Amino acid sequence: MEQIEVKNVVKIFGKNPERGLRMLNEGQSKDEILEKANLTVGVGGVSLSIPKGELFVIMGLSGSGKSTLLRCLNRLHEPTAGQILVDGEDITQMDRAQVRELRREKMGMVFQNFALYPNRTIADNVAFGLEIKGMAKAERLEIAHEMIQSVGLGGYEDSYPSELSGGMQQRVGLARALAADPDILLMDEPFSALDPLIRKDMQQELIRLQGKMNKTIVFITHDLDEALSLGDTIAIMRDGKVVQQGCAEDILKNPENDYVVKFTEDVDRSKILTAQAIMERPKDVLVAGRDGIDRALYKMERTKFSNMLVVDRQRRLLGYVLPEDLVLAKKEERDFTESIRTDVCTVEPETSMRDLLDDLEETQSPIAVTNGDRVLQGVIVRGSVVAALARRGM
Repeated sequence: MEQIEVKNVVKIFGKNPERGLRMLNEGQSKDEILEKANLTVGVGGVSLSIPKGELFVIMGLSGSGKSTLLRCLNRLHEPTAGQILVDGEDITQMDRAQVRELRREKMGMVFQNFALYPNRTIADNVAFGLEIKGMAKAERLEIAHEMIQSVGLGGYEDSYPSELSGGMQQRVGLARALAADPDILLMDEPFSALDPLIRKDMQQELIRLQGKMNKTIVFITHDLDEALSLGDTIAIMRDGKVVQQGCAEDILKNPENDYVVKFTEDVDRSKILTAQAIMERPKDVLVAGRDGIDRALYKMERTKFSNMLVVDRQRRLLGYVLPEDLVLAKKEERDFTESIRTDVCTVEPETSMRDLLDDLEETQSPIAVTNGDRVLQGVIVRGSVVAALARRGM
């Protein structure tokens, strides 16, 4: 279900924005409108649909309109035109009291500059939104302590912002936004001021929390690597408009124009492309309880496989067999299942190609792709990884 729908939203800064809107509708560019009317087009007609529970990334260079669009979503900026539907309700038609209620109850925001109160403890900073709501002190502090624990800052409740590092302060900002339990979390380049290692830690923390809380998150960044590692869906903006939208693999494999090509040309695709993108459906596997030694040897001879994966009747992976082991087992009149080797290398569908390269170095057997229940999804052989790397110019 779509939780947020943005329909042809325009935001023009300056006096007489209606003139700019007319010029925009006539097909004039952002630069032409600035030159002729001294008006700045922040957002030039954007439409987006964001499903409930999705981590949706909007990215672009400085001046692309990404932060302006984010601020339109909670009406920190008033849209010049268009509709913004949240759970089916057009928030552009809300009065000020309704907008305040929307921000208190449904939307949280995390800023780039932390925006913590220096004279308040960490617990009081996290509880601030709940205090504004009128919640009793004991109750709001209990929630604040829980949120502080959830972002890995247990023990710092009575500290002050000046006593924490930048990364820790950003965790406080995240905890404060989460304390109000909003359905939607708006994040405006929250990690861009952090050192690279701390930034990576915060990205992983966000992924962990999202897996636990399943919020609808709209995340703004100018960093493509960050967008590709975080986003379920990514929208790339330029000059106030969305030039491409899709998942990471779509954008890397099928850039829609030269601007996106240039944006993505330096990306290490081996970090982004996944096992699911290059795996093959198993042409043949052995099924324990149905296939015996003779049938297994027949299959391996027919397919010319030097080894073959073995699954149970529910397609859960058990391991693999080698023909020499089967021949010996037949000679010694042992059961087929005694020949199954369990040291098979397995990965999940989301495993990056970079990690697959490490696995290939350690095994000569095909890599099995399984889900959390060890149900076989596909198989990856060395040749398919090499081919994928060559095809994508890595």
